[in-house]
Amino acid sequence: MMKPNAWGYCIRSGFKNMGHNFLFSAASTATIAACIFLFCLFFAIVSNVQNMAQNAETTVGITVFFNDDASPETVQSVGQAIIEREEVKSAHYTSAEDAWAEFKSDYFANNELLAQAFAEDNPLAGSQSYELFLNDIDDQKAIVDWLYTFDSVRQVNYSNAAVKGLSTVNNIISSLSLIIIGILLAVSVFLISNTITVAARFRRRENEIMKMIGATNFMIRLPFLVEGVVLGFVGSVIPLIGMYFIYEKAVTYVNDHFLSISTLFAPIPITTIFPMMVIIALGLGVGVGFIVSFFTIRKSLRV
Repeated sequence: MMKPNAWGYCIRSGFKNMGHNFLFSAASTATIAACIFLFCLFFAIVSNVQNMAQNAETTVGITVFFNDDASPETVQSVGQAIIEREEVKSAHYTSAEDAWAEFKSDYFANNELLAQAFAEDNPLAGSQSYELFLNDIDDQKAIVDWLYTFDSVRQVNYSNAAVKGLSTVNNIISSLSLIIIGILLAVSVFLISNTITVAARFRRRENEIMKMIGATNFMIRLPFLVEGVVLGFVGSVIPLIGMYFIYEKAVTYVNDHFLSISTLFAPIPITTIFPMMVIIALGLGVGVGFIVSFFTIRKSLRV
């Protein structure tokens, strides 16, 4: 087991490596910071677009109409079955009387004479219905097929085009996010690997001497691991600080200048999205720095 002073020596050596290769370290940190910044920016955009798509999904409903001869008990039984489905987020029943009252309010509000012509009649007598909204829009087809299994159900209205559009948007966003994240990680791996390789070559003679006097492989490799972790950590913290203020300003600007849009598609608050962004960014930066350093130093050091 290494003594505390040995740990201190290895950590100091890791920082010395960065000092000796300042230009490479600075270039690596700057590029990692740029990659992490782009990742955070893309993460914020993707998260908000997906949030908007999910909000839009909640406005896509299914309306169930019943046969004219369906009894109130039958309609109530179907409605209870709908509510009990775990895919259903909410369901609202509209009677024929309520449907006719709403119709008159919308279309006959400025024409009392026309409304009075239907005073003793309800043209929407067979329009009792349930309107339901789902937790996941992808479950719509299965729910529609299930609703048609009831003999009392006359018609089910739903927007298949809206469902396909929202599903397509979500799939495209997910695919693009994976591709861009993969590219950014590849760039970061290349830069950190080159920096560690240069540092290993610079200290090759010193490492050979340490090996001859009894230093363990772990003690020789630890400074390079420290260097990789520090490069990844600094390269993550810098863009996170910048992204915090940029995102906060952007959300404030949208809420102040695009009130109608922000009411329907509210941006994700900074307090909600930033903690997750910090965890992912630090995990990527530090994790990639450590893993790349670990494998690079094993390949570069032959002592």
